[in-house]
Amino acid sequence: MVVRYILPIILAFTSFANAVELRHITVRTGTEGLDPVPLTISNAGHEALSCNADFAHWYSATIATAAPGKSARVELWFDPETGTFAILNDKRENLPVERLWCGLARQAYATRVQIVLDRTSGRKGQMAVTCSRADDRLVCR
Repeated sequence: MVVRYILPIILAFTSFANAVELRHITVRTGTEGLDPVPLTISNAGHEALSCNADFAHWYSATIATAAPGKSARVELWFDPETGTFAILNDKRENLPVERLWCGLARQAYATRVQIVLDRTSGRKGQMAVTCSRADDRLVCR
């Protein structure tokens, strides 16, 4: 009796397995054609900051921390053809940044604030933000 109900389910999933197509993906490396846009994040507050980048909807990583009264520098690269900001990993592979945000280190996600990246023109030269606590959240300008 159980087999009658399970067998159609198993057969449905095997048909989906045949629909998967594997493709070779070329990962961009290096900085050729990219403009450097170093970002300085200054901590004007009394608590440590944790700054993170979302590289995909399923992957994020801490990219900088800043103690109170200190600054952190993030090496961003801008592709003027696509409007994409990237961070290089240890293999010099370009990791496209979907979102960049900072929060108070002990509760980074709960206190997070997005650092807005101007994707229309990139910014030639440096970008800088200063972050401090305002009520229960972080403010970066």
